[in-house]
Amino acid sequence: MRVNAYAALAPGADLTLYEYDAGEPGPLEVDVEVTHCGVCHTDLMVIDNDWGAGVPVVAGHEVAGIVRAVGTLVDTGRLAVGQRVVVGGVAGSCMSCQYCVTGRQQLCASRDSTAFRGDRGGFASSVRASDWRFAYPLPEAIELLHAGPLLCGGVTVYAPFIRHSIKPTDHVGIVGIGGLGHLAIQFARAWGCEVTAISSSPDKRNDALELGADHFITTRGTHELAMASGTLDFIISTVSADIPWDDYLAALKPQGTLITVGVPESAMQLSALSLVFSEKRIAGGLVASPGETMQMLDFAARTGVRPQVDVFPMPNINEAIGRVRSGDVRYRAVVAAQ
Repeated sequence: MRVNAYAALAPGADLTLYEYDAGEPGPLEVDVEVTHCGVCHTDLMVIDNDWGAGVPVVAGHEVAGIVRAVGTLVDTGRLAVGQRVVVGGVAGSCMSCQYCVTGRQQLCASRDSTAFRGDRGGFASSVRASDWRFAYPLPEAIELLHAGPLLCGGVTVYAPFIRHSIKPTDHVGIVGIGGLGHLAIQFARAWGCEVTAISSSPDKRNDALELGADHFITTRGTHELAMASGTLDFIISTVSADIPWDDYLAALKPQGTLITVGVPESAMQLSALSLVFSEKRIAGGLVASPGETMQMLDFAARTGVRPQVDVFPMPNINEAIGRVRSGDVRYRAVVAAQ
């Protein structure tokens, strides 16, 4: 099968038309016609070769589309040609290691990471999942144009609610009102939590409150974060900037947890005393397992959690990437096939 894609032929270059032959799908594989694909900051890092993906590279790992071909061992009772599906940052795993057999496929050392697989990403006419169990049927309530960002930004901020047993009675702080943060606020609100949005940008206040936050803290030029000392059960940090970690840990209650799903540029700098005397914790967060992903899609469908998207035609993908680079998107860019 011939695939028409948009690839970076040199690190950081504009994307240009690129064609490759994907061959026929293997026994467990599934080919998905791409109708929409989100543009994530991780895609920029792949295009810039920050993580060694090499060139040519076809980025894109927030895919929504239609199943067009399946392998001979695919359970067509659960996934059939013509079905609407989404494929995210993980498109397959070994299904036999200790992590896979305990439902933690996102930790598999042999996982098929869609974002980093080279010239086989979602900025293309078609994308292939190496295991059909990682192509998720899309609930009817969710439109294809909203679906892709849920498979990266959505599952990344949803998973902490499951993994850390966040309760509806908890007070959750969300750091950053961007592509991930605007979804985290919605999930926390739908979960029943008291929600405090935290941002360096005071102009995000109205957006945060409309998304469902109960409170808003501006960190730039104020003492509002210090005034919130000891009030939060959990903090989910979605930002890629370096932040004063001790100040955020101080905002947690004793035994509170700071979960970082953003990736700051520098090493985290903090005092051990911020953790020790109040038994606080710091945790990382990765994309969700298949079970968590299906649960997230069902929860989003029922509660109305949706990304706010700016949509670009696929041929205008370089404009979309430029807007994401400049931060001129509220809050997720999506490219759509024509």
